Amino acid sequence: MKLSAWFVALALLGTACSSSTLVQQGPSDTLRAYARALEEGHVDEAYRLLSDDAKRSMSLEAFRRAVKESPDEVIEIARAVSRPASDPLVTATVSLPNGDELLLVYEDGKWRIDAAAIDLYSQATPRQALAGFLRAFERKRYDVVLRYVPDAEKEGITLGEEPAPAATPEAAPPAGKADAPAPKTTGTELTAEKLRAAWEGPQKDQINRIVQAIRTALPTAVIEETGDSASMSYGAGGTVALVREHGLWKIRDF
Repeated sequence: MKLSAWFVALALLGTACSSSTLVQQGPSDTLRAYARALEEGHVDEAYRLLSDDAKRSMSLEAFRRAVKESPDEVIEIARAVSRPASDPLVTATVSLPNGDELLLVYEDGKWRIDAAAIDLYSQATPRQALAGFLRAFERKRYDVVLRYVPDAEKEGITLGEEPAPAATPEAAPPAGKADAPAPKTTGTELTAEKLRAAWEGPQKDQINRIVQAIRTALPTAVIEETGDSASMSYGAGGTVALVREHGLWKIRDF
């Protein structure tokens, strides 16, 4: 891992994993103190601001050595950390007995329950859309799964492609190409029952493998968002592509 990645990750861990300190001091204060300690060469002081998890990732000796070997880069990182691009948000995640996770947000000196506790199938963000899709799939709520299908897919047309002619017995998909998230039924509207028939029938094993891989990757995956498009890598080379329609995030392909 590059030095810059280490220091940015450690800085974030230092402000994100020590909830009691954050509540008392505030994440912005901690970031500024961390940046100031690095700029002034107070390496041990900067290290003390890291969380226990961060310290397990990098020993004090390794931290000192990294600072000494790349002083210019450390100063650059310190200055960047002291000017975060967005306001800090303090959150906590609680695991429920059924395996779901509940998000809490620290606001105005009190912990508040996130909207996800009310909207189990939110599409407000790409990550919430994926979590909602996984929950709907697990509960076999194919009527809800349809909410995550783009309009063109529901109409049997793949986004960015012309409608394909009806398949013939001789036709076969190119080698190595995975099926799209919804059956390609050109000219035929996709329904919950058709989706159930495909995903609990011929595509069952493949869909289950994909869903499990997405579920495993989601908690720690980086979701790249550009305008009305987003993507997340999962498994061995898989990628979920999302698109925002009418203000809601939907799954374009996986």
